[in-house]
Amino acid sequence: MQQLTQKLGSGQMVIQEIPYPQVGKGMIVVKNHYSIISAGTEGSTVQAARKSLIGKAKERPQQVKQVIDTLKKQGPVQTYRAVMKKLDAYSPLGYSCAGEVIEVGDDVTEFQIGDKVACAGAGYANHAEIVSVPINLCVKLDEDSSLKDAAYNTLGAISMQGVRQADMRLGETCVIIGLGLLGQLAALILKASGVNVIGIDVSENAINQAVENNVVDFGWTRNTPGIEEKINTATKGVGADAIIIAAATSSTDPINFAGSIARKKGKVVILGAVPTGFDRDPYWYRKELELKMACSYGPGRYDLNYEEKGIDYPVAYVRWTEKRNMQAFQELLSKNRIDIGYLTTHEFAFDDAPKAFDLVVNRTEPFTGIALKYNIDKAQNKEAITTSEDTKLGKINVSFIGAGSYAQGNLLPNIPESDEVKRIGVLTNTGTTSKRVAEKFKFQFCATQEADILSDKTNTLFIATRHDSHGEYVLKGLESNKHVFVEKPLCLLESELEDIIKAQKTSGKSVMVGFNRRFSPLTKKIKSTLGDGPMSMIYRINAGAIPRDTWIQDMEIGGGRILGEVCHFIDYLTYLNGSLPMKVSANALPDPHGLNDTVNILIQFENGSTGTIGYYANGSKSLAKEYVEVYASGTTAILSDFKELKIYGKGKPFKKKLINQNKGQKEMVESFINGLLNEAKAPISFEDIVAVAKASFKVLESITEGGQQIDV
Repeated sequence: MQQLTQKLGSGQMVIQEIPYPQVGKGMIVVKNHYSIISAGTEGSTVQAARKSLIGKAKERPQQVKQVIDTLKKQGPVQTYRAVMKKLDAYSPLGYSCAGEVIEVGDDVTEFQIGDKVACAGAGYANHAEIVSVPINLCVKLDEDSSLKDAAYNTLGAISMQGVRQADMRLGETCVIIGLGLLGQLAALILKASGVNVIGIDVSENAINQAVENNVVDFGWTRNTPGIEEKINTATKGVGADAIIIAAATSSTDPINFAGSIARKKGKVVILGAVPTGFDRDPYWYRKELELKMACSYGPGRYDLNYEEKGIDYPVAYVRWTEKRNMQAFQELLSKNRIDIGYLTTHEFAFDDAPKAFDLVVNRTEPFTGIALKYNIDKAQNKEAITTSEDTKLGKINVSFIGAGSYAQGNLLPNIPESDEVKRIGVLTNTGTTSKRVAEKFKFQFCATQEADILSDKTNTLFIATRHDSHGEYVLKGLESNKHVFVEKPLCLLESELEDIIKAQKTSGKSVMVGFNRRFSPLTKKIKSTLGDGPMSMIYRINAGAIPRDTWIQDMEIGGGRILGEVCHFIDYLTYLNGSLPMKVSANALPDPHGLNDTVNILIQFENGSTGTIGYYANGSKSLAKEYVEVYASGTTAILSDFKELKIYGKGKPFKKKLINQNKGQKEMVESFINGLLNEAKAPISFEDIVAVAKASFKVLESITEGGQQIDV
């Protein structure tokens, strides 16, 4: 399966063979017939990628600040890896396409194989021969629909949402500033609704196109002399009832010009990418104008429950969601209420997609809509893609399921390369990531399906996916007779834990969870100084707030921050004192959304040790994230953010400060691989791993029970 990709670092754009996409829960797989290039959004992305590093930095000052912050906290090695991961990645392009359904997820009932569909979504509706898209980002088409026109699906929905935000009435007048694709689509929708439309653009070609195709009632270039008076005359002295700004510019002229031509108490809708810092006087204040934003395709956009889980909003309460906006746009096309055929000024075969983007970037000739046409007769297969000539096996043969930012920065670089350790296959949720990881880290192939990874070639499986799939893949790995390394948490359900315990006992294979902090060099010093035995431990984590709509806060996908991250700290205290958790009690700060991410936890251990974990999402960002105090037999150890250690006992205090933070990721991976090579077992006992998982579940139970002490 071929897909158009671009590297952000070099700007290199190529069509390359990518693993066939997986059909997940709530998704369909579509063979593309057409996809549409968005000259605005995609054009700016491509232009930025082709700039020098200095040029990129000037365009993204906020990201530069993030890099500097990472450098201060994690040092140059981790910062370099994070930056290069972004620059070297194969980034997909495209977000609007149409084609034919060729596979459906097991739980999908709305679509069937053979249906014609239009799709939306960056990262889903790519410029690729085959795409996998969530059902709420797809709409079914009539059998006789033009797939070329239907491929404008995303752009049509964006324009539709701008029109809905303008909330126009029959006979009113709307001025559209910017007559690119979005502006002309919005104009067509407005005219079909009985609204008078005036078009403004800096390009005379855009004005001529809109006027000649009866898209607008009047059209003028922005620098037309007396333009405000012309608009006043066209509106019979009333002024524009609404203005939709569909332009893309860093200038404040559109927002201030909109204020000058609007009627009193009129509306201005931001559909494009423009600054909103308008001049208060003389227009905005005196006219009491209303400024509104149009958010992408409409309600549901950026909502994980809607887009990824397929949970719809009740139509009685949210009449027009992003999917219903798409359906409304497609209905306008199918009933011939709007004709967008003229918008496609250029059509390229998919194989010539880079040439199409050269046209967008270099602007060698006028264009509006650019369609990519696919060879729908081309045969496709799901075979793994070979990325290395090395086909040999070693004593340890490693494959990865999932390989996101953390895996690329902390796991993959630390897997040794030797005759004894071989890198076999990679499978991720996107083919572009699978391909790039396989190439960069010298795996033998990138996979298209689980069976490729779970074959007999692999005897050691790394799992670095989202949390909800951890338990499932651990079980599959054990049942396939493989050693398993899984990023925390081990699983999200107690029933999964019980199944894992049984599977591990049956297989006898090692299970390792990515509890890296116990492998930190400074932690090893604490352990060697204090040994095992009764001790008092305090672990404070200034975790910081993360939005409640991120995947990790979702209990079904991420498990929340207790299961997703606090398990780290339970394991750390378990390691330090050398015995297992016995009882836990926990109280969370009241939260209207039940996030449980500001919590105090008390743990009693089998050897009499006590541990207190303070996990806080409500602290200052300027405070270091992690702080540990340990008291035992007249000795006190204080660890600050895995960068500085002080141990007080008899004699002169021990003090050590690292140049860079070290949380033990490198040492953890090396210990795991060496443990399998030398003893065929992981460096963390399975008993510890199970106990930490059980204790994490009991923390949630204690919070639910109002802080009651719960036996582990």
